[in-house]
Amino acid sequence: MYDQFYGLQGRPFQLTPDPHFYFESATHRKALSYLGYGLAQGEGFIVITGDIGAGKTTLVGHLMNTIDPQRLTAVKIVSTQVEGDDMLRLAAQSFGLAVDGLPKAQILRQIEGFLHAQARLGRRSLLIVDEAQNLPISAVEELRMLSNFQLGGQSLLQIFLLGQPEFRDLLKSPQLEQLRQRVIATHHLEPMMANEVEPYIVHRLSLVGWTGNPHFTAEAFAAIYAATDGVPRRVNALVSRLLLLGAIEQLGEIDGDAVQAVMADMGIDEAEPEAVAPSALDTVADPVAPVADIVDGESEGPDADPAPETEAEHTEAVDVAPSGGRRASPGSTPFRPAG
Repeated sequence: MYDQFYGLQGRPFQLTPDPHFYFESATHRKALSYLGYGLAQGEGFIVITGDIGAGKTTLVGHLMNTIDPQRLTAVKIVSTQVEGDDMLRLAAQSFGLAVDGLPKAQILRQIEGFLHAQARLGRRSLLIVDEAQNLPISAVEELRMLSNFQLGGQSLLQIFLLGQPEFRDLLKSPQLEQLRQRVIATHHLEPMMANEVEPYIVHRLSLVGWTGNPHFTAEAFAAIYAATDGVPRRVNALVSRLLLLGAIEQLGEIDGDAVQAVMADMGIDEAEPEAVAPSALDTVADPVAPVADIVDGESEGPDADPAPETEAEHTEAVDVAPSGGRRASPGSTPFRPAG
């Protein structure tokens, strides 16, 4: 309804993650640096966590859109509460393997054979596991075992683990010490900062043909941030309702009063964002080898910028590929991992 009233070409604030609307906030840019660093290394685990609605799925969707399928075979699974053997089946099926009814040993042989075949074709393999906080320890351990497959001293499978903050607590378990030693980088997606909410909203609106109608006042942006703590999904839900109100009331301007009215209708109270407790993972596997800016998947050599450090330290951003967001690097090209 509101898209027609305001002449928009789509609805930019739907709750379903859509990488087309990817916006590179400071925290997403840092996470993308870690993911790019991980792809350059070609081994180990990368752990990305964030609260519900922080943009983890959109981030990975954006990354997947930049990957050259001729150089990297990447698959994604959204985990449920499955045990170890079921996780193996999910991983195998994600790679297109028919494993129904097969015992665990045969499933492992099929996966290893597939990974070897990909390596012979010059492709690396990446498994992305979303909603990892739902996994029991047995399933996480099976993922670690999959990372053991090697050819000529090179790892055949790299794994990205995405989850809500409680996944950080799961990884502190004594049973997962070996996996922790293979985590080469970790990052927690924070909410957007107050000064990022306006660019975020404008970015999404601009992608569907917005030309300034409706106009959002500075008070409206401030009220949206106060009501949502800068969490992208909360911002989407609130702005979608604001645009609906605007269409119904035929508003040409969205101001602070409109935001307050929608907040009251939605039962939203202003609240301070909760801080994320420090994790033992924040000091895991601090990368020591230099990593170059990623351009066509090739490293530039020993004079390149250093790799991303632990999340408590400063990280220089790595532009992995053209961003659908507002900070794409001019002339950047799709990521092609080194062979």
